[in-house]
Amino acid sequence: MERKGFIGGSDCTLIARGKWADLWEIKTGRREPDDLSDNIAVQLGVLTEDFNLNWFEKMRDTTVYAHQLEKSETIKGVPAKATIDGKVYNGDVIEAKHTNAFNSMDNVTSYYMPQIQLYMHISNARHCFLSVIFGNNKWESACVSYDKRYFNSMWALVKEFWGYVDRDERPDDLDPSQAPSTNSVPVNEMVIRDATHDNEFASLAIDYIENQPAAKLFEASKKQLKMMVADNEREVFNDKLSIKRSANGSLRFTAKKEKASD
Repeated sequence: MERKGFIGGSDCTLIARGKWADLWEIKTGRREPDDLSDNIAVQLGVLTEDFNLNWFEKMRDTTVYAHQLEKSETIKGVPAKATIDGKVYNGDVIEAKHTNAFNSMDNVTSYYMPQIQLYMHISNARHCFLSVIFGNNKWESACVSYDKRYFNSMWALVKEFWGYVDRDERPDDLDPSQAPSTNSVPVNEMVIRDATHDNEFASLAIDYIENQPAAKLFEASKKQLKMMVADNEREVFNDKLSIKRSANGSLRFTAKKEKASD
């Protein structure tokens, strides 16, 4: 297939981020894709890919095979293509990325979610290992699960975009807030829960925020009081507080109740 005749992983990311107009021009042949040969961030990703996968093998104690595996499939009427960085023995796929030192794994995972969900779908894989180098001195990996609900929502946007390509009709950019949320997709077998409409959580969150300064003062005072108890003292007290040393050496704080006035 020609470069413009399919949807790839990077295209899925652009579609989910609402960059429809520029991508449409490329897919309809009105302009060529950007030349990234002078883009240092992109080229660092290319040049470090082999090292990245080797490091993944070392850190995960596994073997990566089928490097740069190309797969194609027509999904719900849309021609799709994937170039997968690697696979492991159980069929899970691997995607190697290089990003700046100040980025986070959460941001990287969310940003590339459309791409890696396509790669898992087209490979019939249950998981994708995201292997990420941050700057020049940090590496992390995350295991992202295939999520059919997320993929179907994401692919509905892809199909809508591809309709504009088929009709040769210029689309407007999409509001990125219309992209499906990644919160329910398991990453390292854990999800993100939006508790915006949970009244109990909201009430407790307010209590936490309002009492945070007092909690910090409490911990600081407790630490200083512990330092005031000498090693040979089994109790230090006044009319408000008693600090007793237990048999194992730990200190127990007891606030004294004020006597009721006559």
